[in-house]
Amino acid sequence: MQQGIKTTFLLLSDTHAKNGVRAPDLPVDVAIHCGDLTDGSKIHEFETTLALLRSIQAPLKIVIAGNHDFTLDDPIYQDKADTARRLFSITPELMKKEYGNPGDAHRLISQEPEGIYFLVEGTHYFRLSNGADLTVYTSPFTPSIEADWGFQYKRGDNHDFAIHSNVDVVITHGPPKGILDMTNSRQRGGCEQLFAAVARARPLLHCFGHIHEGWGGKLVAWRGTEPSENPSHFTDIDNGASSVIETLATIEPRQRDSAETKPEKECRLRSLMEQGYRSTSHCSQDESPARKGQTTLFVNAAIQSGDEDGRPQLPWVVDIELPRSTDAGL
Repeated sequence: MQQGIKTTFLLLSDTHAKNGVRAPDLPVDVAIHCGDLTDGSKIHEFETTLALLRSIQAPLKIVIAGNHDFTLDDPIYQDKADTARRLFSITPELMKKEYGNPGDAHRLISQEPEGIYFLVEGTHYFRLSNGADLTVYTSPFTPSIEADWGFQYKRGDNHDFAIHSNVDVVITHGPPKGILDMTNSRQRGGCEQLFAAVARARPLLHCFGHIHEGWGGKLVAWRGTEPSENPSHFTDIDNGASSVIETLATIEPRQRDSAETKPEKECRLRSLMEQGYRSTSHCSQDESPARKGQTTLFVNAAIQSGDEDGRPQLPWVVDIELPRSTDAGL
């Protein structure tokens, strides 16, 4: 069996064009931004995030949109522009100055020469500079009650996440239901249909954001060799063989923490903040629990804190083993 190639990913999401966000100072093979590049989808916010992406040391930088990036969703942007003119008497000139014309934000990102690829929903293939082949599925779509922001569908409606079994990495803006999706109101914010699609495909890695307070990493072991008829986080996860790598609850001091636990968390969080990222290694077949068809590493890489006044959360650095390109030699 041909040995795969260790590939290092930098994962981040929901930077919202905040000025305090910094990329870790380390080279990686692939950087992924899982959407919400902006807070209000203004042109200057896209420019701020593009500057962040340029600073990342990676030959390939994959970017998708999030619900806050509504000017990348032309029908939604046109609807919002019409509403702003009708209800608030905002002039077309002011709209153009702040948000650009329809299509301007997309052109701004798509014309970047720094190895930045803005991807729409679907499956995409890359041959990496380290000699590996990478197949990703991307989707910016998230469920919402009103579905009046970018790339949204009404919760309860069907959305087809067409993830094939050959996909190595799934990149979505929102989480699957039941995994790193708990909101501050103790509700699951993820999507059932997305979970089902991922459970059927069983990729090596699924990264996302959207639910800021869901930041963390979890290695999920799948039950059996085949998914259930209607996959859900209740039926298809082998909880005994799965493990939580990190969540906010494991590193942030909480009121209920013991006198011993609180200083331990403070020390660990301080160390991670100085490092600038949360790292986990999933590389060789002997060491790695991330195995195609058996386990999937899920990462919520939301940078903006669930507490609006909180400090930025940490990006993730993850190593996984990808198939060697057929043109890369032995």
